[in-house]
Amino acid sequence: MRFDRSAGVFCHVTSLPSEYGIGDLGDGAAAFCSFLGDADVGHWQICPIGPTTDGAGESPYQSPSAFAGNPLLVDLDGLVDDGWLDESDLEPIPDFPRDRVDYEAVREYKLPLLRTAFERFDEAVDEGDDAESELDAFRERESWLSDYALFRAVSSARPEGTWAEWPEPLRTREPEALAAAREEHAGEVRFREFVQWTFDRQWRDLREIAAEEGVSIVGDVPIYVALDSADVWANPEAFQLDDQNRPTAVAGVPPNAGDDGQRWGNPLYDWDRLAERDYDWWLARFRRLFDLADVARLDHFLGFVKYWAIPADGGPADGEWRDGPGRDFFETVERELGQAPFMAEDLGFGEPRMDELMAEFGFPGMRVPQYADWCAEGDQYQPMHYPEGVVGYTSTHDTDTWVGYFEDLPERQRDCFRYNVGSEGDRAVEWEIIDEVWSSEAVLAMTTMQDLLGLDSGARFNEPGTLNGNWQWRVRRDALDDAIADRLWELAGKHIR
Repeated sequence: MRFDRSAGVFCHVTSLPSEYGIGDLGDGAAAFCSFLGDADVGHWQICPIGPTTDGAGESPYQSPSAFAGNPLLVDLDGLVDDGWLDESDLEPIPDFPRDRVDYEAVREYKLPLLRTAFERFDEAVDEGDDAESELDAFRERESWLSDYALFRAVSSARPEGTWAEWPEPLRTREPEALAAAREEHAGEVRFREFVQWTFDRQWRDLREIAAEEGVSIVGDVPIYVALDSADVWANPEAFQLDDQNRPTAVAGVPPNAGDDGQRWGNPLYDWDRLAERDYDWWLARFRRLFDLADVARLDHFLGFVKYWAIPADGGPADGEWRDGPGRDFFETVERELGQAPFMAEDLGFGEPRMDELMAEFGFPGMRVPQYADWCAEGDQYQPMHYPEGVVGYTSTHDTDTWVGYFEDLPERQRDCFRYNVGSEGDRAVEWEIIDEVWSSEAVLAMTTMQDLLGLDSGARFNEPGTLNGNWQWRVRRDALDDAIADRLWELAGKHIR
């Protein structure tokens, strides 16, 4: 896939302005799209938009579904416009923090309102009603929805554990057990379907707004899915599970010098069986993704080439490298979907087979200057040495902000940075690196909203390896400043247009 030279900004949906405690699909998102349009920024990058859970630290990379949308992102004002909520229902609005998400408080406020909206929808519609017909069409179109809704309904009724602890007939999906569960939880299943239909309608409206501003949405594809997900429960044949549908091996990384490795715990794919089925589950996942986004970042791209398999009862040191699907997988994807616009997360891996695969299919990799040695000549992470065909960032959702990173640099590294970029101390450090990335040979030049605002480590979005305090940062509406948009517009004219 060949990309045109352009620029982008990362800001996850949860970080957008909203008076309801969390960024959503409403006016704040539209305002952000307008800001990007004014700045001549062609891409808006986000994290996965699936549901999140408290047990997984609200990580969008450990979602109960790779297909569903996050109910907390539903725009309540949109439900008022639909006639399923009254403005009075929204009062009183809690005194939510403006700079971060309090997920527990947001759930306590928003979920009852979603149920109220559903009850009014259910009372108001008759068979053949336009809204009911639209919901029926959504059910028919989205083959994942039925299993997802049942999974969430049963999970909410059995909160004491994961589906791996459900009674065997339900865990192993015996048809009679599934039918009984659908009957028992029919109301909750319908509620979950309604919420997903609402999310889908609102997302498509937002995507149209973005397109009108000339903005493409860059989605994100975690290579692995959570064990406690509808994906694994409903598609056991796609994963390395035993006859009781429990994992035989899980994902992680091997020990290296100075660390003990990591056990991530995600179930692994049965790539041989998936190949026999022409990777049907993955094709469905990609089709859903490109129904909602224009470009996709493939997280942990190495896993498509090789992966570290840890026995279900073992530790990282007990694992072994196994081959991923490699070329055959992407040939199948290309045959079915055409030249899909993928970019690859390839950071930190010295794997020639991975580089060859990316080159063969034209997937740009990533360069992040926070990994640079500023005193080393020709370092690949220094923007002035970026080759064509990569995506250059100032920061990512997993790194510190640029200001936070720079404040922690040893003095010699700071001096080398200033020498390399020709700094005379007349610009803020965040704009120095933005200018360097924009002027590089990278086909896509990316920054974050935090870096545009010059924020320090207190605005970091995620710190890998930690569970608490992540995914909370938010931007205020007044921070979507015309002066910042104008400055980005000028940079685009200087380096990109």
